[in-house]
Amino acid sequence: MRTENEMLTQIDKIVASDDRIRLTVLEGSRTNPNISKDDFQDYDVSFFVTDIEFYKKNDAWLEAFGGLTFMQKPEDMELYPAELGNWFSYIMYFNDGIKIDLTLIPLNEVDAYLSESDGLVEVLLDKDDRLQESLFPNDKKYWIHKPSEGQFDDCCNEFWSVSSYVAKGLVRKELLFALDHMNQIIRPELLRMMSWEVGIRHGFHFSVGKNYKFIDRYVPEQEFEKLVQTFSQSGYQQSWESFELCCEMFRDYSRKVSLSLGYKYPDYDEKMTRFVHTFYTKLSKS
Repeated sequence: MRTENEMLTQIDKIVASDDRIRLTVLEGSRTNPNISKDDFQDYDVSFFVTDIEFYKKNDAWLEAFGGLTFMQKPEDMELYPAELGNWFSYIMYFNDGIKIDLTLIPLNEVDAYLSESDGLVEVLLDKDDRLQESLFPNDKKYWIHKPSEGQFDDCCNEFWSVSSYVAKGLVRKELLFALDHMNQIIRPELLRMMSWEVGIRHGFHFSVGKNYKFIDRYVPEQEFEKLVQTFSQSGYQQSWESFELCCEMFRDYSRKVSLSLGYKYPDYDEKMTRFVHTFYTKLSKS
């Protein structure tokens, strides 16, 4: 596998030899000083070009990056509608294990790009000195944010509202329906609440990572083990037990947040718990 220095040198050579590429930046985790580097991090790169159509006509120019194992062009797919406007991207996996997410952006959209940037941007080459001010990558956009009382209640409201869908799906023997709501809504709201509790204890000045992947660093080991147990969903009974554990954890963390921030704790927790248990009774008898 090529080293980071080798990859960045290769990218610089590609850019330096092509007058149509005027500016290139590195983005994402490789620019984040708060994340330890490893070989498996993607290279998220954007090229600002004068003629984007030139590159879209033929993929041969991509061979300069190395031997390709697989490539996806999201803006060229029919099943999934394009979302980048005038931009065009390539997701590339190479034979040595390297992955590059490359985006081509019209040169006249530099300002639009910067205004939408998440802050994790490092300039690799700026041929025209378009960026007069230095960019210092930071992940502030992803820091845990202290919730307002309204946001706290919204999180609780969403969790307990959707809890009925999970219970109903399990009773009806609609396992995929139940697990979809569990995995896509219920657990993410639990993780949101847990991150707020982490912020209260450690401060709201850091990130727990994409998909909360670093949250295990800030919660007790036994708590993280309980969270992992909520992913045990082999069959209806085990899925119900995981759902119950998810509810238990959400109740515990939301009460901690409520108490710490002085926010009113919702009375619908108890009401919805009783409502959901009517489904459990039916499930246990089936």
